[in-house]
Amino acid sequence: MTTIDFSPLFRSMIGFDRLSNALETAYRTEPGGYPPYNVEVCGDNDYRITMAVAGFSQKDLTLEVRENVLTVSGARSEDEPKDTNYLYRGIANRSFERKFQLADYVRVVDARLENGLLHIELRREIPEAMKPRTIEIRGDSGKLIESEPAAAQTKAAA
Repeated sequence: MTTIDFSPLFRSMIGFDRLSNALETAYRTEPGGYPPYNVEVCGDNDYRITMAVAGFSQKDLTLEVRENVLTVSGARSEDEPKDTNYLYRGIANRSFERKFQLADYVRVVDARLENGLLHIELRREIPEAMKPRTIEIRGDSGKLIESEPAAAQTKAAA
């Protein structure tokens, strides 16, 4: 297994120590698997996971978010008649569990089951305290120094 050394990045990036763990986990996880799924970007802060769960009903599926990990699991009941004899059985009747690592401030907004597809809507909602803001700089005299955008807005208003 290849190990990636992130220590040079940590010299100038503070608080990204979880990033290395997430990347190593993603590297170890095998692609593909059951059930197949898509991850779509629907907007700047909106995402959708679509999973093909044919044969599963709403009561067979479970969604859980714990510590930024979305777990989707399905367990079908064995309610087929015992005397059924198959010539060929290509439809899987197996349970599954698929996990998705969610970034900070990403939450599940909605989940719906339509035509054998499970759609999970996600949205990144950044708190006001985390959004970019401009810090005013004071001069030696204690007066605020106006930045160019603020000065341009004052002239435009006049």
